[in-house]
Amino acid sequence: MEHTLSYFLSLTLLASLISISISFTPRDNYLISCGSDENSTVDNRIFVGDATNPKFIFLSTGKSISLTNPNPPPNSSSLYNTARVFKTLSTYGFRMKKTGIVLVRFHFSPFNSTSYNLSSAVFSVSVNGYSLFHDFSASNLLLREFILNIDSDKLDIAFAPEGESGFGFVNAIEVFSAPDNLILDNGVKLLNSNGVEEYNNLSSRILESVHRINVGGLKLTPFNDTLWRTWIPDGDYLVLKSAAKKVATTNIPNYPPGGSTREIAPDNVYMTAQEMNRDNLSTLLDFNITWDFPVQDHVQHLVRLHFCDIISIGLNQLYFNVYINGLMAYKDLDLSTLTLHLLAAPYYADSVVDTDNLRAIQISVGPSSLSNTFRKNALLNGVEIMKIVSSEMIASGSKRKNFWVVIVSVLGGVVVLCFIIVAVILSCRKRKQKLKLAESAGGWTQLGARGGSSYSRMTERMLSASPGMNSLKIPFAEVQLATTNFDRSLIIGSGGFGMVYKGVLKDNTKVAVKRGVPGSRQGLPEFQTEITVLSKIRHRHLVSLVGYCEEQSEMILVYEYIEKGPLKKHLYGSGMPPLSWKQRLDICIGAARGLHYLHTGFAQGIIHRDIKSTNILLDENYVAKVSDFGLSRSGPCLNESHVSTGVKGSFGYLDPEYFRRQQLTDKSDVYSFGVVLFEVLCARPAVDPLLSREQVNLAEWALEWQRQDMLEEIIDPHLRGEIKPSSLKKFAETAQKCLAECGLDRPTMGDVLWNLEYALQIQDNEVRREMREDDSAYMPELPTSRAIPRGPCNVGVQGDKSDENLGISTCQVFSQLLTNEGR
Repeated sequence: MEHTLSYFLSLTLLASLISISISFTPRDNYLISCGSDENSTVDNRIFVGDATNPKFIFLSTGKSISLTNPNPPPNSSSLYNTARVFKTLSTYGFRMKKTGIVLVRFHFSPFNSTSYNLSSAVFSVSVNGYSLFHDFSASNLLLREFILNIDSDKLDIAFAPEGESGFGFVNAIEVFSAPDNLILDNGVKLLNSNGVEEYNNLSSRILESVHRINVGGLKLTPFNDTLWRTWIPDGDYLVLKSAAKKVATTNIPNYPPGGSTREIAPDNVYMTAQEMNRDNLSTLLDFNITWDFPVQDHVQHLVRLHFCDIISIGLNQLYFNVYINGLMAYKDLDLSTLTLHLLAAPYYADSVVDTDNLRAIQISVGPSSLSNTFRKNALLNGVEIMKIVSSEMIASGSKRKNFWVVIVSVLGGVVVLCFIIVAVILSCRKRKQKLKLAESAGGWTQLGARGGSSYSRMTERMLSASPGMNSLKIPFAEVQLATTNFDRSLIIGSGGFGMVYKGVLKDNTKVAVKRGVPGSRQGLPEFQTEITVLSKIRHRHLVSLVGYCEEQSEMILVYEYIEKGPLKKHLYGSGMPPLSWKQRLDICIGAARGLHYLHTGFAQGIIHRDIKSTNILLDENYVAKVSDFGLSRSGPCLNESHVSTGVKGSFGYLDPEYFRRQQLTDKSDVYSFGVVLFEVLCARPAVDPLLSREQVNLAEWALEWQRQDMLEEIIDPHLRGEIKPSSLKKFAETAQKCLAECGLDRPTMGDVLWNLEYALQIQDNEVRREMREDDSAYMPELPTSRAIPRGPCNVGVQGDKSDENLGISTCQVFSQLLTNEGR
């Protein structure tokens, strides 16, 4: 116990040092020690006494007085030894340099003096005329924090006495600018009796902090937080303490670009967590960790959950569900797909919850059905709950002000509408001229409607070389109709790009609709790559692109719908009926045919770069189709042996030679396919950290058994007695050759395909009678590299020279079609 405590203390100290070195500097920062004529230093911040009436604030005094505590408690903060008492309506005014999100904190510490007993005060407080709270009194030390959005260069805080007490008070006030990304409108869910819906305009609401919890960690003081917040441990809120186990890391979180930051939550929140405790509940396969947080009923609350996968050693290993008040808030959550495929990367999720007839918000995390049976887990790192304040304009003259606001708004709207009509007319004329020019040149218009942005111009240049692209464009309205306006009941997968929906087009074609986060440019290179690659290819064993949409700030890809989903689900972890050996051979052969076509069907060939069991989909007849071409790129030119590029792919499937040298060839796909072959044979993940050290990596483990000629000992138990030894031998030899350390020693996909077909012939007794199964003349050693004619290199657009992809640059993954088990 002492060791654990010292560990957490050292962890807190480490995070403290980091937060000090990387502090946030707000544009506006007012710290007021109310009723004092001296400055107070708290948590390395200086609170200025308002009795000196500094120039940067004004105080309409009215009948306000300064009050000093005659009997301050020992070791108490000097901040709470003075107070300002208001006998009439009084206002603090602050000049703001920056509009937007602002944090406002009020410190109340009632004390008793000869003239006033502050605990008997009853008063209300408003900001810029909007009520924050009323009929308020404080009986002990209390801090109330509000987050609000201001659109003015002035912030007024008004205190108004109420009731018989006839006065109000405050000890200290904080007003400072918050980071722009602290409260965002995108991706917020609304959970109520109707289910899960989208919640709009969160940033325009006034929020009051209710709970701020460091799950699995110690108390964090403002000294440890770049926004000077206090986080308390979660122990008092756990429903069943034995269901949870604390976990921590000393590694600093990997903050993903455009995602969570230290201002969203400090490092130490993401470095500690609670996970499922199987030590105490080992007899239960599935259970949840649950917390109950008391709240005010009949009020909406924002629930912000913080996650950071500090328990996995590889990507796509942790899948879990999140429930709020019994509703499924997040299903099959895979943090690695939401954080640009980084491990130990912070992620937060916002939900607005109705608390009708509820005086508590219950949060639970538990394992997903996608989890491996022996690796089921769930975790939570932090919780914030904020009340959405129902504010009304209360300042005098507000009705008159609102009247003129309405009048001005209407007039302004008419003017704006006129401008819009004129702009539309001019735009239509301009578009007709462009269309005429395009038709005369035999070309096509740009992909997106982005007013000539750099993104659209890049997309246009990239796709202009692909004739017939206009036929692939699908209007956004048609996509909306196909998905019933993106009905959440039609969601079949999710990932860092957004959601995947099942849809039906007007011609009754079933499709999978992959929708990027609206308005986001994240995943743009992969969006372009998939269009470029899939518009060129048509093959029975490759997923077909039905169309795309890039309008109204949307990035949408529409594919043929693959009925039975990823191969992985049919091998392990989902409880589906096991595949027969012949089915598995047919699936491997189909996937090999698709890859062989990619490698040899073009002058330079196409290298997939992310072959794995989740990217091989099965249709209703179990026909394999290779999917997800977001990382694909053209192969080397005629006079080149490889392509020098940054390493991309999936943990457990990655070619070690490519990883070491950053030299990509089609043999990298061959290596990944070899891992898939053993995955098919053994029905277990490519990487399983819960197994013993020698079994963690499937490729290494299977190769060792293969070298000892004992591979039949580790195959899927469902296949025992079903596979002919000679068929197993040929299949295993093929997989072994694919996993050769040196790429030159690996077969081509054509060779792999030939040998898999031969393994199927052996299984079906269809080998020609004159040939023996072990005839070396008929079944020679798998050849090594086979030269494939290559054409000259095409000149691509300017971009990341180290990672050109069919003429464009690539970076992160534009993820899966039918599952969130992505990279």
